[in-house]
Amino acid sequence: MGGGMATRLLGKGFSLSVYNRSRERAEKVGKAGAFVAASPRAAATRAEIVISMVADDAASRSVWLGEEGALAGAEAGTLLLESSTLSVDWVRELAGAAAEKKCEFLDAPVTGTKPHAATGELFFMVGGSKEGFDRAREILSVLGREAVHLGPNGSGALLKLINNFVCGVQAASFAEAMSLVRLGGLDREKSVSILSNGALASPLIKRVVAAMSADDFTPNFPLKLMAKDISYAIKEGAKCGLPIQTANSALEIFKRAVDQGLGEQDFSAVVKLVGKN
Repeated sequence: MGGGMATRLLGKGFSLSVYNRSRERAEKVGKAGAFVAASPRAAATRAEIVISMVADDAASRSVWLGEEGALAGAEAGTLLLESSTLSVDWVRELAGAAAEKKCEFLDAPVTGTKPHAATGELFFMVGGSKEGFDRAREILSVLGREAVHLGPNGSGALLKLINNFVCGVQAASFAEAMSLVRLGGLDREKSVSILSNGALASPLIKRVVAAMSADDFTPNFPLKLMAKDISYAIKEGAKCGLPIQTANSALEIFKRAVDQGLGEQDFSAVVKLVGKN
């Protein structure tokens, strides 16, 4: 996702510094014209706007904090965007650390996949100040088809977790549905055609069906990250006194898929665990 976003910015004429914990990935963007920094701090030192896109809380913490973190290199007034899918608690902690540096911080997670990132068709859910959102409009308009300001810091992070846990529940339930199709002796092709063109035919279900039909689970959104997102959403529910029962059930299915070696495949590969299709 980060590589696609970087390529999009370069294509629109932005001067860009990049850092990736796997330098080889950063070098690919470097060949397209970006400056490849040796650390998050070095990248941020050169920037008026800093954008992070990483896997989880631990990765976000590692690139933002510490002597070589991006916050150490950011000057007062720098606009900081965290576009990863993270826990609300960490996002708010990071917002506080940014405020101490007198930087403007937005949690701005996205919906979309790698192709959407490369073509500027992401959808941004933004938490932070209205002033910060207004400052970010130009960059967000380049990277996405739409951006919505939802409220204070943490708002974007929370809605993204809600979005992803519902997606996970859909995928897990469809996988179980395909198991029932198989065990019930139904014609798979006819059943899939009906299920994917009826009332439950969401874009997500159509994506799972396409992957299953092509037997192609190349990761656009790795299964292990879906498990992570569902677990973060469950924790948010618990903080509110809400046990999200459907999310708990879906998480168990995704955990089993990870345990069976499917974690690096696309999340749609959950059908291979439950359905054994």
